[in-house]
Amino acid sequence: MSHTPESAESAPVSFRSEVTVELVKHSAADSDVLWAARVSTAGEQSLEELRKDPERSKGLINYLMRDRHGSPFEHNSMTFFISAPIFVFREFMRHRVGWSYNEESGRYRQLEPVFYVPGGSRKLVQQGRPGKYEFVEGTPAQHELTTRAMEDSYRQAYAAYQEMLAAGVAREVARAVLPVGLFSSMYATCNARSLMHFLGLRTQHELAKVPSFPQREIEMVGEQMEAHWAELMPLTYGAFNANGRIAP
Repeated sequence: MSHTPESAESAPVSFRSEVTVELVKHSAADSDVLWAARVSTAGEQSLEELRKDPERSKGLINYLMRDRHGSPFEHNSMTFFISAPIFVFREFMRHRVGWSYNEESGRYRQLEPVFYVPGGSRKLVQQGRPGKYEFVEGTPAQHELTTRAMEDSYRQAYAAYQEMLAAGVAREVARAVLPVGLFSSMYATCNARSLMHFLGLRTQHELAKVPSFPQREIEMVGEQMEAHWAELMPLTYGAFNANGRIAP
């Protein structure tokens, strides 16, 4: 059986320090929470009925959040398209309840040479012990070393990947030489409740009752998802913050 090698020609290796999050589609509004909560006592209600007393609606959402009645926050959906380094997705996919994922596959397509290098504002030095550590600014020499070491390693790894593909090695085998700093992309679908669980663990926030110590790169993803959600469900988002950013 003949095999046609993949071309070794591709775009030059490039480097990024930013992740991106796009809200692709959604069916998510505060009214979704209200409908779900009130059906147990009032049956089905119209949108106009829900709009009659906005303060009561705000109070109900806050009550549900405060007393951790979580299921009404599940009757909505948001789909995000996320571009981030592979190591971010390996952390991300620890969140399994209420999430669906589809990531680009290195088995079926040649992976693009885009790699993560920390930006100048990324704190590089860890101090303290697990559970009580903090990150502090790196020196110019540490930033220079990090950038140089990463870029050299990425170029070498991608050159090996191209060489293997050109020799006819299967994509699913050749990809093993690529590092977790490679950018990947995925669709991630969740509801407000599952997103709140994610944000409670993967972001640091002054209003959080339970402290969290996320890796900065996944926090960058969380911050962008949070901004989209805040626009879609402002009452729910406000109640989340008012009650210590603890998911119901």
